[in-house]
This record gives sequence, structure tokens and C-alpha cells, in this order.
Amino acid sequence: MSDPVLPLGGASFEGLCHISEHGPQGCVLIRGDLATAALKNAATGLTGVDMPAQRGAAANGERGILWMSPDELLLLLPRTEAAQAAVDLQGQLSGGHALVADVSDMRAHFLLTGPMVREVLAKLTPADLSPEAFGPGELRRTKVGQVAAGLWMHDAQTVQLFCFRSVAEYMFALIKTAAAPNSAVGYFRE
Repeated sequence: MSDPVLPLGGASFEGLCHISEHGPQGCVLIRGDLATAALKNAATGLTGVDMPAQRGAAANGERGILWMSPDELLLLLPRTEAAQAAVDLQGQLSGGHALVADVSDMRAHFLLTGPMVREVLAKLTPADLSPEAFGPGELRRTKVGQVAAGLWMHDAQTVQLFCFRSVAEYMFALIKTAAAPNSAVGYFRE
């Protein structure tokens, strides 16, 4: 297997926040009944982290579980492990209703860091990004501009944004524009 290629070759930008292309990131999607012991055990056993709450994320290093919807999880793994992990999970869950897919090559990931990260993203999404509504360890699926995306807040100054790889260039241009120097609105004052 050849080394994965990042959609934008490792692009980065410095403005109101630092934006950098993140990855390569292994991503395995699981759809099924999240309440079943088999699915929970398979996901937590593979990643080594606890099952997150609704709209939550649990991670340790390169491994994690993102709650995507009432019947969907996104498992984060080292990129080199994702394909085999999907095969193994499909086998573990074959006795029940579940869909497993390696979606690593479908996603583009960006890390946004700095004290203005919340303000930069609030210019682009209808999601409530106030500290009371969106805090560390939480995940939101939303639109960023005209594109479906996920926002995972790692800590008060770090958000991982992920979207489809096919719109990576558009997304990067959009968040660069929102993070342009001297474009601060000053809405969030923490």
C-alpha cells in the first residue's frame, strides 16, 4: 500500500487562528444499534477509549471514538491500521445489524488552534458555538459555508474540522477567509 496523500499536501495558514491540514487520519465508520454490547465492545476494544456520550468524542492519541448520530460512530485510528480494522470489525459484528466501512480516504481534516478559533468558526456555521453550548470533548455535525462538516473541540483553543475530501480546497479557502488578520468581530470574549 502506498503512503496516503493529504488532499492539500499539508497546507497551513496563520491568521486569527492557526489552520493546518491534519492527517493522514484513519477513519472507520460504524452504523448500527449503539446500545448493543457487541458494537460498544468492538468500538471501545479497538480504540482503547470509552464510548462517548451523545454529541461527544473520546480520544487518546491517534485513537478515538466520535459520536456522529444516534446510530453512527466514527472510529479514529492510525491510518495504517484502518483497512484491517474495518475487516476485523465487520467480522466481529457479522451476527447483528451493522455497517462498517473504512472511510479514511473520504475525509479531509483541519486543525484550528488559537484563542480566536470559536469566533472564526462562528462566522461560517449556524451551530451555536458559545462556550455554554459547545465545549471541549464535544462534537457537532453542521454546515460550514455550503458544506457538511464535523467540528470536534479538543480543548478551549483547538477544533478539528472534518469534511469530505472532494471539498477540501473550498473548505480551506473558506476558513482562511474567516481567519484573515484584522477580521475579528469580537463576539466571544472569554
